[in-house]
Amino acid sequence: MPSTAISRGNKRAAPAKPPRVRPVPALSRGIAILRLLGRSEDPLGVHAIARELGLVPSTCLHIVRVLTEERLLAFDPVSKKYQVAAGLVVLARSALRGHTFAAVVQPELDQLAAQYGATAIGVEANGLDHMVVVALARADSPLRVHVDIGSRFPALISATGRCIAAFGNHRWTDIRARFARLHWDEPPAFANWRSEVAAAKQAGYAVDDGQYIRGVSIVAAPVRMADGATNALVIVGVAEQIRRLGPATLGEELKRRAAHVTQLLEGRALSSERTAARGTGRGHRSRQHENKSTR
Repeated sequence: MPSTAISRGNKRAAPAKPPRVRPVPALSRGIAILRLLGRSEDPLGVHAIARELGLVPSTCLHIVRVLTEERLLAFDPVSKKYQVAAGLVVLARSALRGHTFAAVVQPELDQLAAQYGATAIGVEANGLDHMVVVALARADSPLRVHVDIGSRFPALISATGRCIAAFGNHRWTDIRARFARLHWDEPPAFANWRSEVAAAKQAGYAVDDGQYIRGVSIVAAPVRMADGATNALVIVGVAEQIRRLGPATLGEELKRRAAHVTQLLEGRALSSERTAARGTGRGHRSRQHENKSTR
């Protein structure tokens, strides 16, 4: 992405340099261990962790001991294996409380779940790597698909993936490379999937009718974020239930609510910018007053 420079008169200011990030190997390895155990269905031992991440076992042992001491990991002395602990849940809850997207979408999800009797979720995409469930409303219905806050999925999978491909401004060479690594119950051919992405861009929402998970239908609509990212509002349900409700009806409702969320988020961003500008102005006037007082 080209950098933006601010021009004043005939002079062009130099673009701001990005901050220099110095590698901190121990921290990077610790984060990699947390991510590995976070996506693992079973606890893992030191050697399994070290083998998966390419670490020296003794180094891995020191790191997991520190993470356990900080209550981010739990250690089972019988099996000699590690798994994520409650300390991570506390951190996640703290992050979500201050998470603007999750806070804004939650009322919309509650209304969707109550209106349609299906699970409604808000997902945040991390580029083309993965998406994370950051907000959730479950329906009071026996026909319910299980999903939790913090659940992670490949970014391009399902209806949400079609939205990310359609609205995320990613290069098709990168999309195709990631698409080849996806796992579906009923995998679509890339050409067909690309046509579905184009249809999603035209309609403003996407539908996955049992391709990702057999017997489960998913409808999603994109939420445009101020930083250019594409998040999504999603309804998930048993395929028969979604067909009865009407995927197009759900898609249009999600599109309407997603547009509303986008507007709310833009309003918050603008409000924050104005608050920061007022603070800067007050600081500037205060410094001017101080300068006059010292003369």
